[in-house]
Amino acid sequence: MTRQMKLGVDNFSLRFNDWDAFQILEYSHQIGLNIVHFSDLAPFKSLDDGYLDEVKQTADRLDMGLEVGMGSICETSTTFNATKGSAVEQLTQMLHIAARFGSPGVRCYLGANADRRTPAPLQTHIDATIATCKAVRPLALDLDVKIAIENHAGDLQGRELKGLIERAGPDYVGACIDSGNPLWVAESPFTTLDHLAPYVVMSHVRDTAVWPHPKGAAAQWVAMGEGNVQIDQWAKQYMAQCPNTNFTLEIIGTLAPRLLNYLENDYWDSYSNSLASEFARFLQHVAEGHAYTRPVLTADWGSLTPEIRAALAVEQRRQLEQSVHFCRYALAI
Repeated sequence: MTRQMKLGVDNFSLRFNDWDAFQILEYSHQIGLNIVHFSDLAPFKSLDDGYLDEVKQTADRLDMGLEVGMGSICETSTTFNATKGSAVEQLTQMLHIAARFGSPGVRCYLGANADRRTPAPLQTHIDATIATCKAVRPLALDLDVKIAIENHAGDLQGRELKGLIERAGPDYVGACIDSGNPLWVAESPFTTLDHLAPYVVMSHVRDTAVWPHPKGAAAQWVAMGEGNVQIDQWAKQYMAQCPNTNFTLEIIGTLAPRLLNYLENDYWDSYSNSLASEFARFLQHVAEGHAYTRPVLTADWGSLTPEIRAALAVEQRRQLEQSVHFCRYALAI
């Protein structure tokens, strides 16, 4: 029997609602989702066994699957949070939680776009990430939980993440593929999928609008079906190539457009190893795009008043529910 792909949501899509794990599960069930991906544990009031068991029991009662994740596992990254312990300690804890919840993997990442511009070269960060993975390999294999590394916030292009996974060992390391982040590194989401499809364990899916700008291009994440990167065709290809995974939405449409200034020389300091053929594929999206002009609430997440935060919470639910509807009826997921 062919497995039916399940539709889910990453809790980051709802971050400004300030809900706990139980509220997120109840809401996700209410809007017809099958999976909740807790890509961080901020909604958890405790990590005690009793609390975690209560979360799992609630998910089981609602017939909801659980996936889990964390932040950076690269101790040289600008994003690594050392206050939570070493990378190995943090990942070890999350592997046990994933096994407890029946999550197929632990979503994690190297870092962010800033790691492409540090005094230490990107390869230093890649090596540190691989070292963390290798340190927990026996545990990951024993628990049958994969380390699912995301192409995150402009840190790695698809080809680079593929190389990391293959060096670390695809028997216990895979990918959490993000369809929106490739546009941050001037990469088509189709290129990313071509590289990572054999290794995908989890997904973060959203649509993107991209269009020409005097300095290169501008890209804005939008609700599913409102972009111009052919997300419907990408979704069909994803479902065909990664049938044993879930289709997990991460809708982040409340951020302003991001400028990709690739017509300026300093842009390429961070992308000296990019392939012309892959960049050309991205340029096709730009050439076919136009500025996103639909009314949508965006804000600087770094300086939010309580009033703006409350408005963003409503906007996040609106965009997520619109995206769920598109996935159910346009993509038949």
